[in-house]
Amino acid sequence: MPLSSSELRALSHASDEELMQRLQADNSEAAYTLLVRRYKSAIVNFLYRFTGNYDDALDIAQETFLRLYRYKHSYNPEQRFSTWLYTIAANLARGFYQQQQRSATVPFSALSSGQDPDEEHAWEPPDTQYLPDTRVDTTLIAQRVQAALMQLPPSFREIVILREIMELSYEEIAEITQTELGTVKSRLNRARQRLQELLRDLYEELYGNPSKQL
Repeated sequence: MPLSSSELRALSHASDEELMQRLQADNSEAAYTLLVRRYKSAIVNFLYRFTGNYDDALDIAQETFLRLYRYKHSYNPEQRFSTWLYTIAANLARGFYQQQQRSATVPFSALSSGQDPDEEHAWEPPDTQYLPDTRVDTTLIAQRVQAALMQLPPSFREIVILREIMELSYEEIAEITQTELGTVKSRLNRARQRLQELLRDLYEELYGNPSKQL
């Protein structure tokens, strides 16, 4: 039986954690629907940025939300829901990457050739608002930024996406990636430096070459 608007309205002001408790208690379809609505765009965006392929992002996102429901009782109500959900998505994304690495016929592995050997439903389109400047063509910049992201080692790419695009805290990222806080900050710093190198020409197009203005 389809959900009524009154059921959704009744839960619309509940926190993510409260919705999960409701889902755990009585398999509330309304609670599950609201959680998917709140996070589907963000999860697809994260996965698209990591894989570089929208169709793959949709597939992994669908599996993420299936696992949300299937493993709902493994969620600890004292844990922040968004961190738990991103952990599921990130684990699936890493597994997808490793699977593609093993397949020589899949082009995704070639997109991540910059890997450091020492480092380890209906869906909305992903958000493309990671922009150096909003005065210029957003589509062009989004494409340039995505191409640069795909040149980062996966461990760096994951962290810079979670921090710079998804705007998660260092502590959340450490939990999601299962790494030490210091490692998160170190990888993020190196990822930022590499992105600056890869996007230097883009910034020079926008702002000019500072060295030539001295």
